[in-house]
Amino acid sequence: MAMIEIREVRSDADLKRFVAFPDVLYRNHPHYVPKLVGEELSTLRRDRNPAFEYCEARYWMAYRDGQPAGRIAGIISQRYIETWQRSRVRFGWIDFVDDAEVAGALLGAVEDWGRSRGLTEIHGPLGFCDLDREGMLVEGFDELDMLITNYNFPYYPARLERLGYEKDVDWIEFEVPVPAAMPDNVDRLARVVLERSKLRLLETRHRRDLLPHVSGVFALVNAAYKDLYSVVLLTDRQVQAYTKSFFGFINHEFVKIILDREGRVAAFGIAMPSLSRALQKCRGRLFPFGFIHILRAMNAADRLDLLLIAVRADLQNKGIPAVIMNGFWKPCLAHGIRHAETGPMLETNEKVLAMWPPFHPRQHRRRRCFRKAL
Repeated sequence: MAMIEIREVRSDADLKRFVAFPDVLYRNHPHYVPKLVGEELSTLRRDRNPAFEYCEARYWMAYRDGQPAGRIAGIISQRYIETWQRSRVRFGWIDFVDDAEVAGALLGAVEDWGRSRGLTEIHGPLGFCDLDREGMLVEGFDELDMLITNYNFPYYPARLERLGYEKDVDWIEFEVPVPAAMPDNVDRLARVVLERSKLRLLETRHRRDLLPHVSGVFALVNAAYKDLYSVVLLTDRQVQAYTKSFFGFINHEFVKIILDREGRVAAFGIAMPSLSRALQKCRGRLFPFGFIHILRAMNAADRLDLLLIAVRADLQNKGIPAVIMNGFWKPCLAHGIRHAETGPMLETNEKVLAMWPPFHPRQHRRRRCFRKAL
């Protein structure tokens, strides 16, 4: 019988092994996309991630007969508990070989920690906040993953269900074709929508043109997302960190900001050319030569990742998302992009889901957050 051992991550070397484990588990898998190693380490370190202002976290790795066999993170978000009045510990960064004992031991470590802190439920996979990767893939195992999501083998959800975990909520994702040519009336319709609501699309020539509006973008994120599953408001320090992450290298052509008469951010969309193939080539490492693959993908990818979109509450159901998508299609055509992929969207978020049918989407992935009573 195999011997299973759970070891807590305590040193920098341990944390590097924790981050590296999926790359070993999924080596050369055609649909797995490695994450940027430096970004993962920064997210998990207490001295670098501002979410630790209101979160606690512990990390564990499983070893089977002395060899790495799995990993998991346990997170207690006091802000989540206070906001949602739910006594829950969350798990994330979960990966494991196809072994019932390994899966049970990893989740058991988080369950025991949650019970020791007086919590009554566990849910996940989730990160520290809603802008981290969340959900476990339950449909779409034969689809290439995205930078902003996690891939997992089909046995993952089956193992959780056998351990007593149940569905809490699902997110779904769409692939959207980019039209070969824009219909003649699309620009006119976009102008009509903007004029009717007394709005304007921000004109940009460089990333620096976006910076005066970044705080407004994240203020709208907090306002528009606050009632969605498990969301807590971003702190000022988190906004600063995500500003650097999102706006430090993004192509301004794929950031569409709509302003009202007072110059306030009324809606926005953020996208970027897909880095999935580039990350596979560089295995998540920018140096010594990985950044070359990334730079090439920023200018030569044939897919677009739709990262974030939000519309102010008083402007919803007025055609604003169509204006944003129209704005994306023009640079898509210029860059040779033929398909766009949405990030995960809650299956219950009817307002967001209602914007996609006119674009002839293909629903190609589904992710699930599980829960269990402790």
